[in-house]
Amino acid sequence: MLTTLAPAKINLTLEVLGRRPDGSHEIRSVIQTINLCDSLCFQLSQSIEFKCDEPNWIAGESLLPKAIRLLQRATGCSKGAVVEVSKRIPLVSGLGGDSSGAAAILRGLNKLWGLGLSQEKLARLAFQLGSDVAFFLYGGTALVEGRGEVITPLSPLPQMWVVLMMPPMPRAKGKTERLYASLKTSHYTRGQITYRLVGLLTGGKVVMPVQFNVFDSIAFDCFDGLEGYWQQFLKAGAKEVHLAGSGPALFTLVKDKTEAEKIYGNLQKQRLESYLAETLEAIEPLE
Repeated sequence: MLTTLAPAKINLTLEVLGRRPDGSHEIRSVIQTINLCDSLCFQLSQSIEFKCDEPNWIAGESLLPKAIRLLQRATGCSKGAVVEVSKRIPLVSGLGGDSSGAAAILRGLNKLWGLGLSQEKLARLAFQLGSDVAFFLYGGTALVEGRGEVITPLSPLPQMWVVLMMPPMPRAKGKTERLYASLKTSHYTRGQITYRLVGLLTGGKVVMPVQFNVFDSIAFDCFDGLEGYWQQFLKAGAKEVHLAGSGPALFTLVKDKTEAEKIYGNLQKQRLESYLAETLEAIEPLE
């Protein structure tokens, strides 16, 4: 049996530069993995079978079966596997759980089936599944550009604590598309915020990273009731709150463990779904 982790992510920055001729959006983002992880266990089998400890997780609505079919088509491999998914990342949260799981499928079955595909070949397959999937083959701290297919690993962010909060609101599919559709040209930037952070990381001068998410400015219109939970997060002690990606998960980044535990504890007292995590360095290749 082979086991691998599928970590969640937060967007330290997320800028939209404009709309591309093909209708997609040009982005510039620094993405960071955290140690809130799903776990995937693989075992050889004659067919494909999924098992999951989260009753609301539906394989047919996930990228994971699509990743398997894509890998089989690309390689001609007819082997099967039993995939056991242990979920810790909240569903439809903006934390990248489904994309991370798809990347774990590519990494795990590449090893289990002895396919020998390079990281570059896996990345080309990953981008066919979704804009975030290729990033999760690398993890750590990375600059993501284009539609999400151009990935440049960066110097690691100094170890930080991440407090996450999941507002108790409906988690609807298609939220990312609705957020992009709500953007106006006034929301577009030139990527300068992201490049500023990249420069600080490259120079080893990051104390507290620059943070920006273009969707913060339209989040209250797109997620009914989110503003109240945002304010509760601030009252719990967070100095700065952002969407973790496309929401509705919120996060705050903290240098001091004691301070992070205090914020997390205050959220727990309010009976809000919350998580205490740390930043995570690059994903080690499966040997």
